[in-house]
Amino acid sequence: MNGPPPQAWLNALLVLVEKCQLGLLWLWHALGLSATSHGQPAWPWARRIAGETLLIDLALARQVGFSLCALAFAALTIALAIAWRGSRPALLAAAALALLLAPWPRSSLLLSPASPTSFHVSPTGFAVDAIVLGQRVYAQHCAACHGNDGRGEGPLAASLPQWPPTLASPLLARRADGELFWHVLSGMRDRRGQPTMPAFRGRLADREAWAVIDYMKALSAANRAKGNWPVPLRLPEMAIRCGDASPAALSHWRGQQRVRLVAVDAGATSLPYEDPRFLTVLVTPDGRAPAQVPRFRAGCTAISAQAWQAVAVIAGVPPAKLAGTQLLADRAGWLRARGKPGSAWSDADLVCVSGPVAAARILPAGIDGLTALLLRMDDEPVRFVKGGFIH
Repeated sequence: MNGPPPQAWLNALLVLVEKCQLGLLWLWHALGLSATSHGQPAWPWARRIAGETLLIDLALARQVGFSLCALAFAALTIALAIAWRGSRPALLAAAALALLLAPWPRSSLLLSPASPTSFHVSPTGFAVDAIVLGQRVYAQHCAACHGNDGRGEGPLAASLPQWPPTLASPLLARRADGELFWHVLSGMRDRRGQPTMPAFRGRLADREAWAVIDYMKALSAANRAKGNWPVPLRLPEMAIRCGDASPAALSHWRGQQRVRLVAVDAGATSLPYEDPRFLTVLVTPDGRAPAQVPRFRAGCTAISAQAWQAVAVIAGVPPAKLAGTQLLADRAGWLRARGKPGSAWSDADLVCVSGPVAAARILPAGIDGLTALLLRMDDEPVRFVKGGFIH
């Protein structure tokens, strides 16, 4: 699902490239050499290192890796040359040789166009309120061209000089959020400079632009409701309450516990059992907890009023038919499986897969479908690069 098999050196390279660019951005901003754009430091250059290209072009990634090693070696030898005068000529020669022999990559392959908001982080946290707000913004401003389903077949699409891209495309979904934000507000043009998408700056507030990006992510998953998700999706943020405890953000459990969302309507006669293998959260139409929760039944409820609508978008079903649907997220917070109403869990419910594992786990005979599903999720962790950043 996410490109080449994970490799430790490639992960380390992508993280290094990301941190170096972010460090340079914040240093430039701290020195007063770059401005602020939409409340965050603006990237001051027209290009950035394309980490997403390194992910799929291992030869280019190796060039970058070896070149960085040569650069680090040269810096070290120059520092030694400054400290040891007697060996200065030899050390400087070694540094020059390392830089000369380094396989420097072509800038046209390594760099990609950037915008001032390329490194901006969405302030919404992919929350259910933002998804629902984005749904309203999308219906008003985007559906006419991109279509209600996001596949680029809206009623005005045929009249445009260039057919709108499908929002279900993995290529679009892997663009950095900050660059999508920039294009929403500034529009898009083709190679000849002709506009292919209007600018919405002045018509949309920043929070609306970020929200419509969240909705596009959810809509992308809904478009693939009948098959696998080639692009991972985060568990949406929402406020939940467990029993009499104070409300907490669902992201509080990220990195600690798996999460299961279960849509329960007002007419439900029984609630799902608690399971120590994951946190079970009930999603109700009005955001209210059931009046009575029997012993050993799930006692955590999403109290966000928009949770039902947002989960319906992600699941790809109308809100009226959401009851009984389940979504299962791994410990890292990635939505991995979708359960249908009235059906037992099975391996077929895994909608987000990361490709074959190095060594398949040998499961004991007679293991139930849910346990097998959880073990497979653990064995196949998601590795997703969006805009060059590992998520």
